[in-house]
Amino acid sequence: MNAVALLVGLGPLLGWGLFPTIASKIGGKPSHQILGATAGTFIFAVIFAWVQGIPMPSGSALVLSIISGVGWACAQIVTFMSFGLVGSSRAMPITTAFQLLGASLWGAFYLGDWHGVTSKIIGILALVAIIIGVYMTVWSEHKTSEKSGYLKKAVLWLAIGEIGYWTYSEAPQAAHIDGMHAFLPQSIGMLLVGIVYGIIMTFKGQGEKPLKDSLSYKQIIAGFFFAFGALTYLISAQPDMNGLATGFVLSQTSVILATLTGIWFLGQKKTKKEMTITVIGLIIIVLAAAVTEFI
Repeated sequence: MNAVALLVGLGPLLGWGLFPTIASKIGGKPSHQILGATAGTFIFAVIFAWVQGIPMPSGSALVLSIISGVGWACAQIVTFMSFGLVGSSRAMPITTAFQLLGASLWGAFYLGDWHGVTSKIIGILALVAIIIGVYMTVWSEHKTSEKSGYLKKAVLWLAIGEIGYWTYSEAPQAAHIDGMHAFLPQSIGMLLVGIVYGIIMTFKGQGEKPLKDSLSYKQIIAGFFFAFGALTYLISAQPDMNGLATGFVLSQTSVILATLTGIWFLGQKKTKKEMTITVIGLIIIVLAAAVTEFI
């Protein structure tokens, strides 16, 4: 791995690692956050496609890529909602774990990626380690029934949201289209969801007007960070860069930055003991993710 490939591979660390913290810091309701984030991603994708001269796909590739973006945006709405319950520093390890578990189980039992009994045993142990790591990141030294209730609700929401993230990952593969060509139509699907959700929340009469509120447009900045993470991951995963397995593992380091910046910059306080256990849990998650990719 050369220095350039490593720097590109760590792009998601900055993009995806800072995205939830920036979105939370800017504030607003999930309707503001998803509209701004998807608009920022769309703008980024349009500029990238224009600079690189990447044509818009057609047929099933176009449709499935748009569906992929719809899946991500629906899942991200749920993730933003969970931020309001437990904070991004607790929600991000949970949603990362669900994505790792979903991708690993799909690859192992549907695609047959884990060959042989030994690989399956190691893989299952790695998945158990991921679950343990997540538990450590959300562990509270001083538990209350209110905290436990919010956490259970957030876990349920994020488990449901995994369906959308799975669609985001798998739909382009079903169309046999590479990530760079899928990037723009994915962003179209994302933006469509952001606009529709904004309209729905406006007509619900709860005081939200995401299509008019300035917070939505400030969230475009957060969208740029997500898009940067997504694009650098697509480049990193190319065979002439880091390859899919290494690129995926490098991208998962984003959960460390997302969790720690949520604690440091958003006032999501932890005791000294909770902080120590959280850091250990994050390391376990990343190491277990590496195991699932290289067995």
